[in-house]
Amino acid sequence: MSLDDIDRSALIWARTHAHSPPRDRAVATFSRFGEHGAGWVLIGIAAGTLSRNRDRRSRWFRGARTIALSYALNQTLKVVVRRQRPELPGLPPLTSTVSRLSFPSAHATTGFAGARAYRGLAPSWLLETSAILLALSRVYLGVHYPSDVIAGAILGTAVSAAAAASSR
Repeated sequence: MSLDDIDRSALIWARTHAHSPPRDRAVATFSRFGEHGAGWVLIGIAAGTLSRNRDRRSRWFRGARTIALSYALNQTLKVVVRRQRPELPGLPPLTSTVSRLSFPSAHATTGFAGARAYRGLAPSWLLETSAILLALSRVYLGVHYPSDVIAGAILGTAVSAAAAASSR
């Protein structure tokens, strides 16, 4: 069995298990938070704006910039790789997308970048759980292969780690 076969089998499993109309709507609604990384960036801007502590304010804004950078790099990779989104006969996607390009997942990239960039500013369990659930939502909704979200998670973590290292 090839990696492509495993990827496709895992996607089919995700699209055919634990689905119901209310759950599908809830997951699609939750997933919108991650569109273009906007939810993550807005958290950083809002928290930075509201913070009275200069160091924390700076860290929130730096985190928001890191997430925006991770999104830009993600989009560049999508154009280079040009992997098309999954198409499963009889299992249409459960949400719309802004492009037909799939690899890597921007939701996973920005989510994992955000979880790392905001570390120490918000509860780690909440950041990490949100990033994981956003990434998994994309497979559940049928708009990404599992490898798309794994690659996005790696990219977002790497960008955020590099940004943190360069700010020291």
